[in-house]
Amino acid sequence: MQFFDRLLLENRAWADDMKASDPEIFQRLHQGQSPAALWIGCCDSRVPAEQICNAKPGELFIHRNIANLVHEDDANVSSVLEYAINALKVDHIIVCGHRGCGGIQAAVSGGDALQALPYVDRHLGQVKRLVAERRPELETFAALSEQVDHVVELNVSAQVERLSGMRLVTDSWRERRAPSLHGWVYDLASGLLEEVCRRDPDGAEAEPAQQSWLRAAAG
Repeated sequence: MQFFDRLLLENRAWADDMKASDPEIFQRLHQGQSPAALWIGCCDSRVPAEQICNAKPGELFIHRNIANLVHEDDANVSSVLEYAINALKVDHIIVCGHRGCGGIQAAVSGGDALQALPYVDRHLGQVKRLVAERRPELETFAALSEQVDHVVELNVSAQVERLSGMRLVTDSWRERRAPSLHGWVYDLASGLLEEVCRRDPDGAEAEPAQQSWLRAAAG
């Protein structure tokens, strides 16, 4: 059996299981959605948002891109944010990175790693700027994997900071005191999520000393 044939069969098995445990589930989902959170995550196939949170269909509105970045000039992410905030009225936005991220590793390693991937290279521009900004700090880590995982955390914090300055978010904060912003990191080795930072409508949890580099990283 070919892979795509197996996926179709697994879909039917999944739908049958869902209806067996909750006969009305698809009828409810067909009527509309009201997710509590927007999830901005990495495209990595090992980080499926609903599964690692044990979330049900309809609970998460999801956008994924390489290295879980927020680009204000990216119509894709901006339209997702606009719809999530203004139409769905989500109460939370979660930016979730993951340890061992290939996009982050390419930005940290530099060299020729991205020459054959010009679109990815351009997409990772803000991560490369963050790496350059934090290079002296990264050199204190002996292993490349440790540098990568540190930048994963820095990058998540930078995206939360970037979101906190976007008009879509600040207007919503002023109008309805939501959404809260959350920065999480997923550990592939343990399957566990860790909170890196949080920003609520009335302020940030990050230490004041961190704010200047966060703003610089956000660009």
